[in-house]
Amino acid sequence: MAEIRKIVEKELENNNGILKLKPAWVARDFLPPGKRLGLPEKDYNVGERGFISERWLASVTKADNRLSPPDEGLSYLRLESSQGVLLKDAVDSAGDLIMGAEYAKTHSGLGRLAKIYDFASRIQYHIHQMQKDACLVGKNSKDEAYYFPEDVDTGAHPETFFGVHPYITEQKKYDILLPHLIEWKDDLILQHSRAYLNVPGEGFFLPSGVLHAPGTALTFELQEDSDVFAMLQAKNEGKMISKELLFKDVCDDYRKTKGERAIIEQINWEESGDPYFYENHHLPNIPVEESKQDGGVEHWVYYNTTKFSGKRVKVKPGASFTFKEKGVFNILVWRGKGSFDGHKIEAGNFDCDELLVSYDRAVKPITVKNEGKDELLIIKFFGPDINSDVPMIKKYK
Repeated sequence: MAEIRKIVEKELENNNGILKLKPAWVARDFLPPGKRLGLPEKDYNVGERGFISERWLASVTKADNRLSPPDEGLSYLRLESSQGVLLKDAVDSAGDLIMGAEYAKTHSGLGRLAKIYDFASRIQYHIHQMQKDACLVGKNSKDEAYYFPEDVDTGAHPETFFGVHPYITEQKKYDILLPHLIEWKDDLILQHSRAYLNVPGEGFFLPSGVLHAPGTALTFELQEDSDVFAMLQAKNEGKMISKELLFKDVCDDYRKTKGERAIIEQINWEESGDPYFYENHHLPNIPVEESKQDGGVEHWVYYNTTKFSGKRVKVKPGASFTFKEKGVFNILVWRGKGSFDGHKIEAGNFDCDELLVSYDRAVKPITVKNEGKDELLIIKFFGPDINSDVPMIKKYK
């Protein structure tokens, strides 16, 4: 670890407090890929592991797949030498340099996972366990939020099923889902849910324990640092899903004593049956007032929690945009090209579209320049407790 710390120190010094990162590709074997991640056609198919369907960003989290290389989902530093250094090891050995000394004292790591997921079919109806249940298998909960990028094909089913019909919660008819879990034969469990359109440029906030089946719009997801889930839909796109995925993150004792009812008890019924679900979870983008300037515009796109947050920056062709932040963050360059604090950036160029900005650099003014003919679009991702002033949705009741 001492050697890795020296490498991190050198990189931060040479790059003015910024770490350059390589893409972290993740395969999934339960759905066909949307093939909108910018890879060559031949690179999506990875054999028995399935298809490359996700890209994880500045990730210190190992993907929890049935078949998986030991570093799947983990980001690597982009170094001029051939030496491979995981961002996770960099954070573990030099967390104070990357996150700031004070933040590192109270946070063991970056504490969030940013990703792009890209499927040609809707993801099966599932939940991510709440902390009270995730901790029983030694894992963390998974609140998450979505942003649907603009100017991208939204796929065949750009609508997401969220929660259940409100009467189910109001009348405590929780067992209405139980036969679908026991019989495990079809996709009719979706009849108990409601679907909402995936609107490009907008998104949703989703607490742990809420039932959902994400649609086919390309999605930038920001979430707690976890990969827990329980699949509740037995069949999708004509393909049967292994029932083992229903119990993937259920402790052995509960599985033996409660069977499928263990999953019923893990659902956040209050949130899932909220009659104002859309109003209480929809994330339209909100202007960041303190960063208003002529060269571009900045919006909150992930908010309603202090567990993570995120912003979208758009810079006009030939213009520049200057900002500073409260703590460490990472960026993805999604559209256009230019420079970020003097570093070349270009969307779709995997050599220079992903950066991690250390605390010491983040809290000082950073200038982004658009050196192309098209609008430059950057997404900024933040971990827990960095933006205490993040907007909150006014609760409808």
